[in-house]
Amino acid sequence: MRLTDFRELVHTEFGAVRGDALLTDHVLPAMDGRTGAQAIEAGIDPRDVWRALCAEFDVPRSRW
Repeated sequence: MRLTDFRELVHTEFGAVRGDALLTDHVLPAMDGRTGAQAIEAGIDPRDVWRALCAEFDVPRSRW
Protein backbone atom coordinates (compact mmCIF):
# COMPACT_ATOMS: atom_id res chain seq x y z
CA MET A 1 0.00 0.00 0.00
CA ARG A 2 1.26 3.45 -0.85
CA LEU A 3 1.74 5.86 2.00
CA THR A 4 -0.60 8.40 0.39
CA ASP A 5 -3.36 5.77 0.22
CA PHE A 6 -2.70 4.85 3.84
CA ARG A 7 -2.99 8.46 5.02
CA GLU A 8 -6.20 8.90 3.03
CA LEU A 9 -7.71 5.83 4.71
CA VAL A 10 -6.66 7.05 8.17
CA HIS A 11 -8.06 10.53 7.56
CA THR A 12 -11.31 9.19 6.11
CA GLU A 13 -11.88 6.78 8.99
CA PHE A 14 -10.71 8.86 11.94
CA GLY A 15 -10.62 12.43 10.66
CA ALA A 16 -7.42 14.31 9.80
CA VAL A 17 -6.60 15.65 13.26
CA ARG A 18 -7.48 12.51 15.22
CA GLY A 19 -5.92 10.24 12.59
CA ASP A 20 -2.63 12.12 12.70
CA ALA A 21 -2.68 12.05 16.50
CA LEU A 22 -3.33 8.30 16.51
CA LEU A 23 -0.38 7.71 14.22
CA THR A 24 2.04 9.69 16.35
CA ASP A 25 0.73 9.07 19.88
CA HIS A 26 -1.09 5.73 20.10
CA VAL A 27 1.09 2.70 20.78
CA LEU A 28 -0.05 -0.37 18.86
CA PRO A 29 0.63 -3.68 20.64
CA ALA A 30 0.50 -5.47 17.28
CA MET A 31 3.40 -3.32 16.10
CA ASP A 32 5.70 -4.39 18.94
CA GLY A 33 4.91 -1.35 21.06
CA ARG A 34 5.47 1.20 18.31
CA THR A 35 3.18 3.97 17.22
CA GLY A 36 1.87 3.76 13.67
CA ALA A 37 4.34 6.42 12.56
CA GLN A 38 7.25 4.58 14.19
CA ALA A 39 6.19 1.30 12.59
CA ILE A 40 6.11 2.85 9.13
CA GLU A 41 9.46 4.54 9.74
CA ALA A 42 10.85 1.12 10.74
CA GLY A 43 9.82 -0.27 7.36
CA ILE A 44 6.56 -2.03 8.23
CA ASP A 45 4.09 -2.04 5.36
CA PRO A 46 1.45 0.69 5.83
CA ARG A 47 -1.22 -1.94 5.05
CA ASP A 48 -0.17 -3.86 8.19
CA VAL A 49 -0.28 -0.66 10.24
CA TRP A 50 -3.73 0.10 8.83
CA ARG A 51 -4.98 -3.35 9.83
CA ALA A 52 -3.54 -2.95 13.32
CA LEU A 53 -5.28 0.42 13.72
CA CYS A 54 -8.55 -1.04 12.47
CA ALA A 55 -8.34 -3.96 14.88
CA GLU A 56 -7.40 -1.71 17.80
CA PHE A 57 -10.31 0.68 17.21
CA ASP A 58 -12.96 -1.85 16.17
CA VAL A 59 -13.30 -0.61 12.61
CA PRO A 60 -15.68 -2.96 10.74
CA ARG A 61 -13.74 -5.48 8.62
CA SER A 62 -15.55 -4.27 5.50
CA ARG A 63 -13.44 -1.08 5.72
CA TRP A 64 -10.07 -2.79 6.24
